[in-house]
Amino acid sequence: MTIDGGLAPTRSTHATPLVFGAGAGIGVLGGMIGLGGAEFRLPLLISLFGFAALSAVILNKAMSLVVVLAALPARLAAVSASEVAAHWSVAVNLLAGSLLGAWAGAAWAVRMRSSTLHKVLAVLMVLMAAALMATHVATVGTLALPLWAQVPCGVVAGFGIGVVAAIMGVAGGELLIPTIVLLFAVDIKTAGSLSLLVSLPTMLVAFARYSRDGSFAVLGANRRFTLIMAAGSIAGAMLGGLLLGVFPDLVLIPVLALILLVSAVKLARHD
Repeated sequence: MTIDGGLAPTRSTHATPLVFGAGAGIGVLGGMIGLGGAEFRLPLLISLFGFAALSAVILNKAMSLVVVLAALPARLAAVSASEVAAHWSVAVNLLAGSLLGAWAGAAWAVRMRSSTLHKVLAVLMVLMAAALMATHVATVGTLALPLWAQVPCGVVAGFGIGVVAAIMGVAGGELLIPTIVLLFAVDIKTAGSLSLLVSLPTMLVAFARYSRDGSFAVLGANRRFTLIMAAGSIAGAMLGGLLLGVFPDLVLIPVLALILLVSAVKLARHD
């Protein structure tokens, strides 16, 4: 049984320009660093729009799914389908863990008290900030593991990523891309496309688990809000992609990591 009060289908009454603008701003941030921006959207849903933790996670997950679906055709245009298909075993390896992790993460999220979920989300945001810094500032090498070690490591990594993605309502690309590069020695452009292919079924599994506890009530009550913010996120991500390189990573990434850390502190103190 769900303990979090955030499942009540509270309807957002915020003005359309604010909702679209917030989504666009998040999308720009994400687009400039090659992500969907869901990690920045989550604290905004809680602090600015007043959603309870679990409701914010589910709304974030729905918007992440829309953004990933919109990004997939563009990504496949940049990296050929045949090139992605050549690494199908990598996606299968990670999915073997991420699908289980997504189910487990969603199950844990709906059973957490709201105050506990806030603290868990705060810890995961710190993890995202660290992953952001590691991926975009440091050079990601490869482990060159033998196959017998690579496969179980991929399953374990996939499980952890699935848990994080389900609990935060994100696609998980921040963690998937460096994992694919590190474990499987795939170039970063192909890794980005593979991460989307892993993210889609992983998010759908998390949705399936959330749906068992009446968690979709918040989506039904806020369908218009979700679509408007998702549209803003997609538009912003496209603009952010065009602005790629305008701000050097050595300036942009620490600022975004700081935003996540400040958001984490606020969430941890949230009642």
